[in-house]
Amino acid sequence: MAEPGRPLPQPTPETQHFWDGAKAGELRLQRCDDCAHVYFPPRPFCPECGSRSVSVFPASGRATLYSYVIHHRAPPGFEAPYAIAVVELEEGPRMMTNIVDTPQTPEALQLDMALEVAFEAMNDEISLPLFRPAEG
Repeated sequence: MAEPGRPLPQPTPETQHFWDGAKAGELRLQRCDDCAHVYFPPRPFCPECGSRSVSVFPASGRATLYSYVIHHRAPPGFEAPYAIAVVELEEGPRMMTNIVDTPQTPEALQLDMALEVAFEAMNDEISLPLFRPAEG
């Protein structure tokens, strides 16, 4: 029997713009039109003031490593070791992701290191925003 692959997100009407952006190679965030709060994850209202007047915009794709754990026992669809990370986006919000294109060791994964988004196509519909060390 074949081993199951990595679990994939199921887009909803509230998150479809995010997954459409990821598929197009663009990290999309939301900003409140009333209080200017930028937030993640996607939702139809501002978590700061409750306004439903929100806009979607392309983020820079730049972030810093806020926190992480190196997982050494891989569930189906993953290869150990791998970093489960929280990154702080340049625009302010934090998001959970994986760090790629670098050794999965404490020596390589330094807190506050500069990162950039890298999209990995999982199928025709879903691309995941992962982060790698920033070039330059």
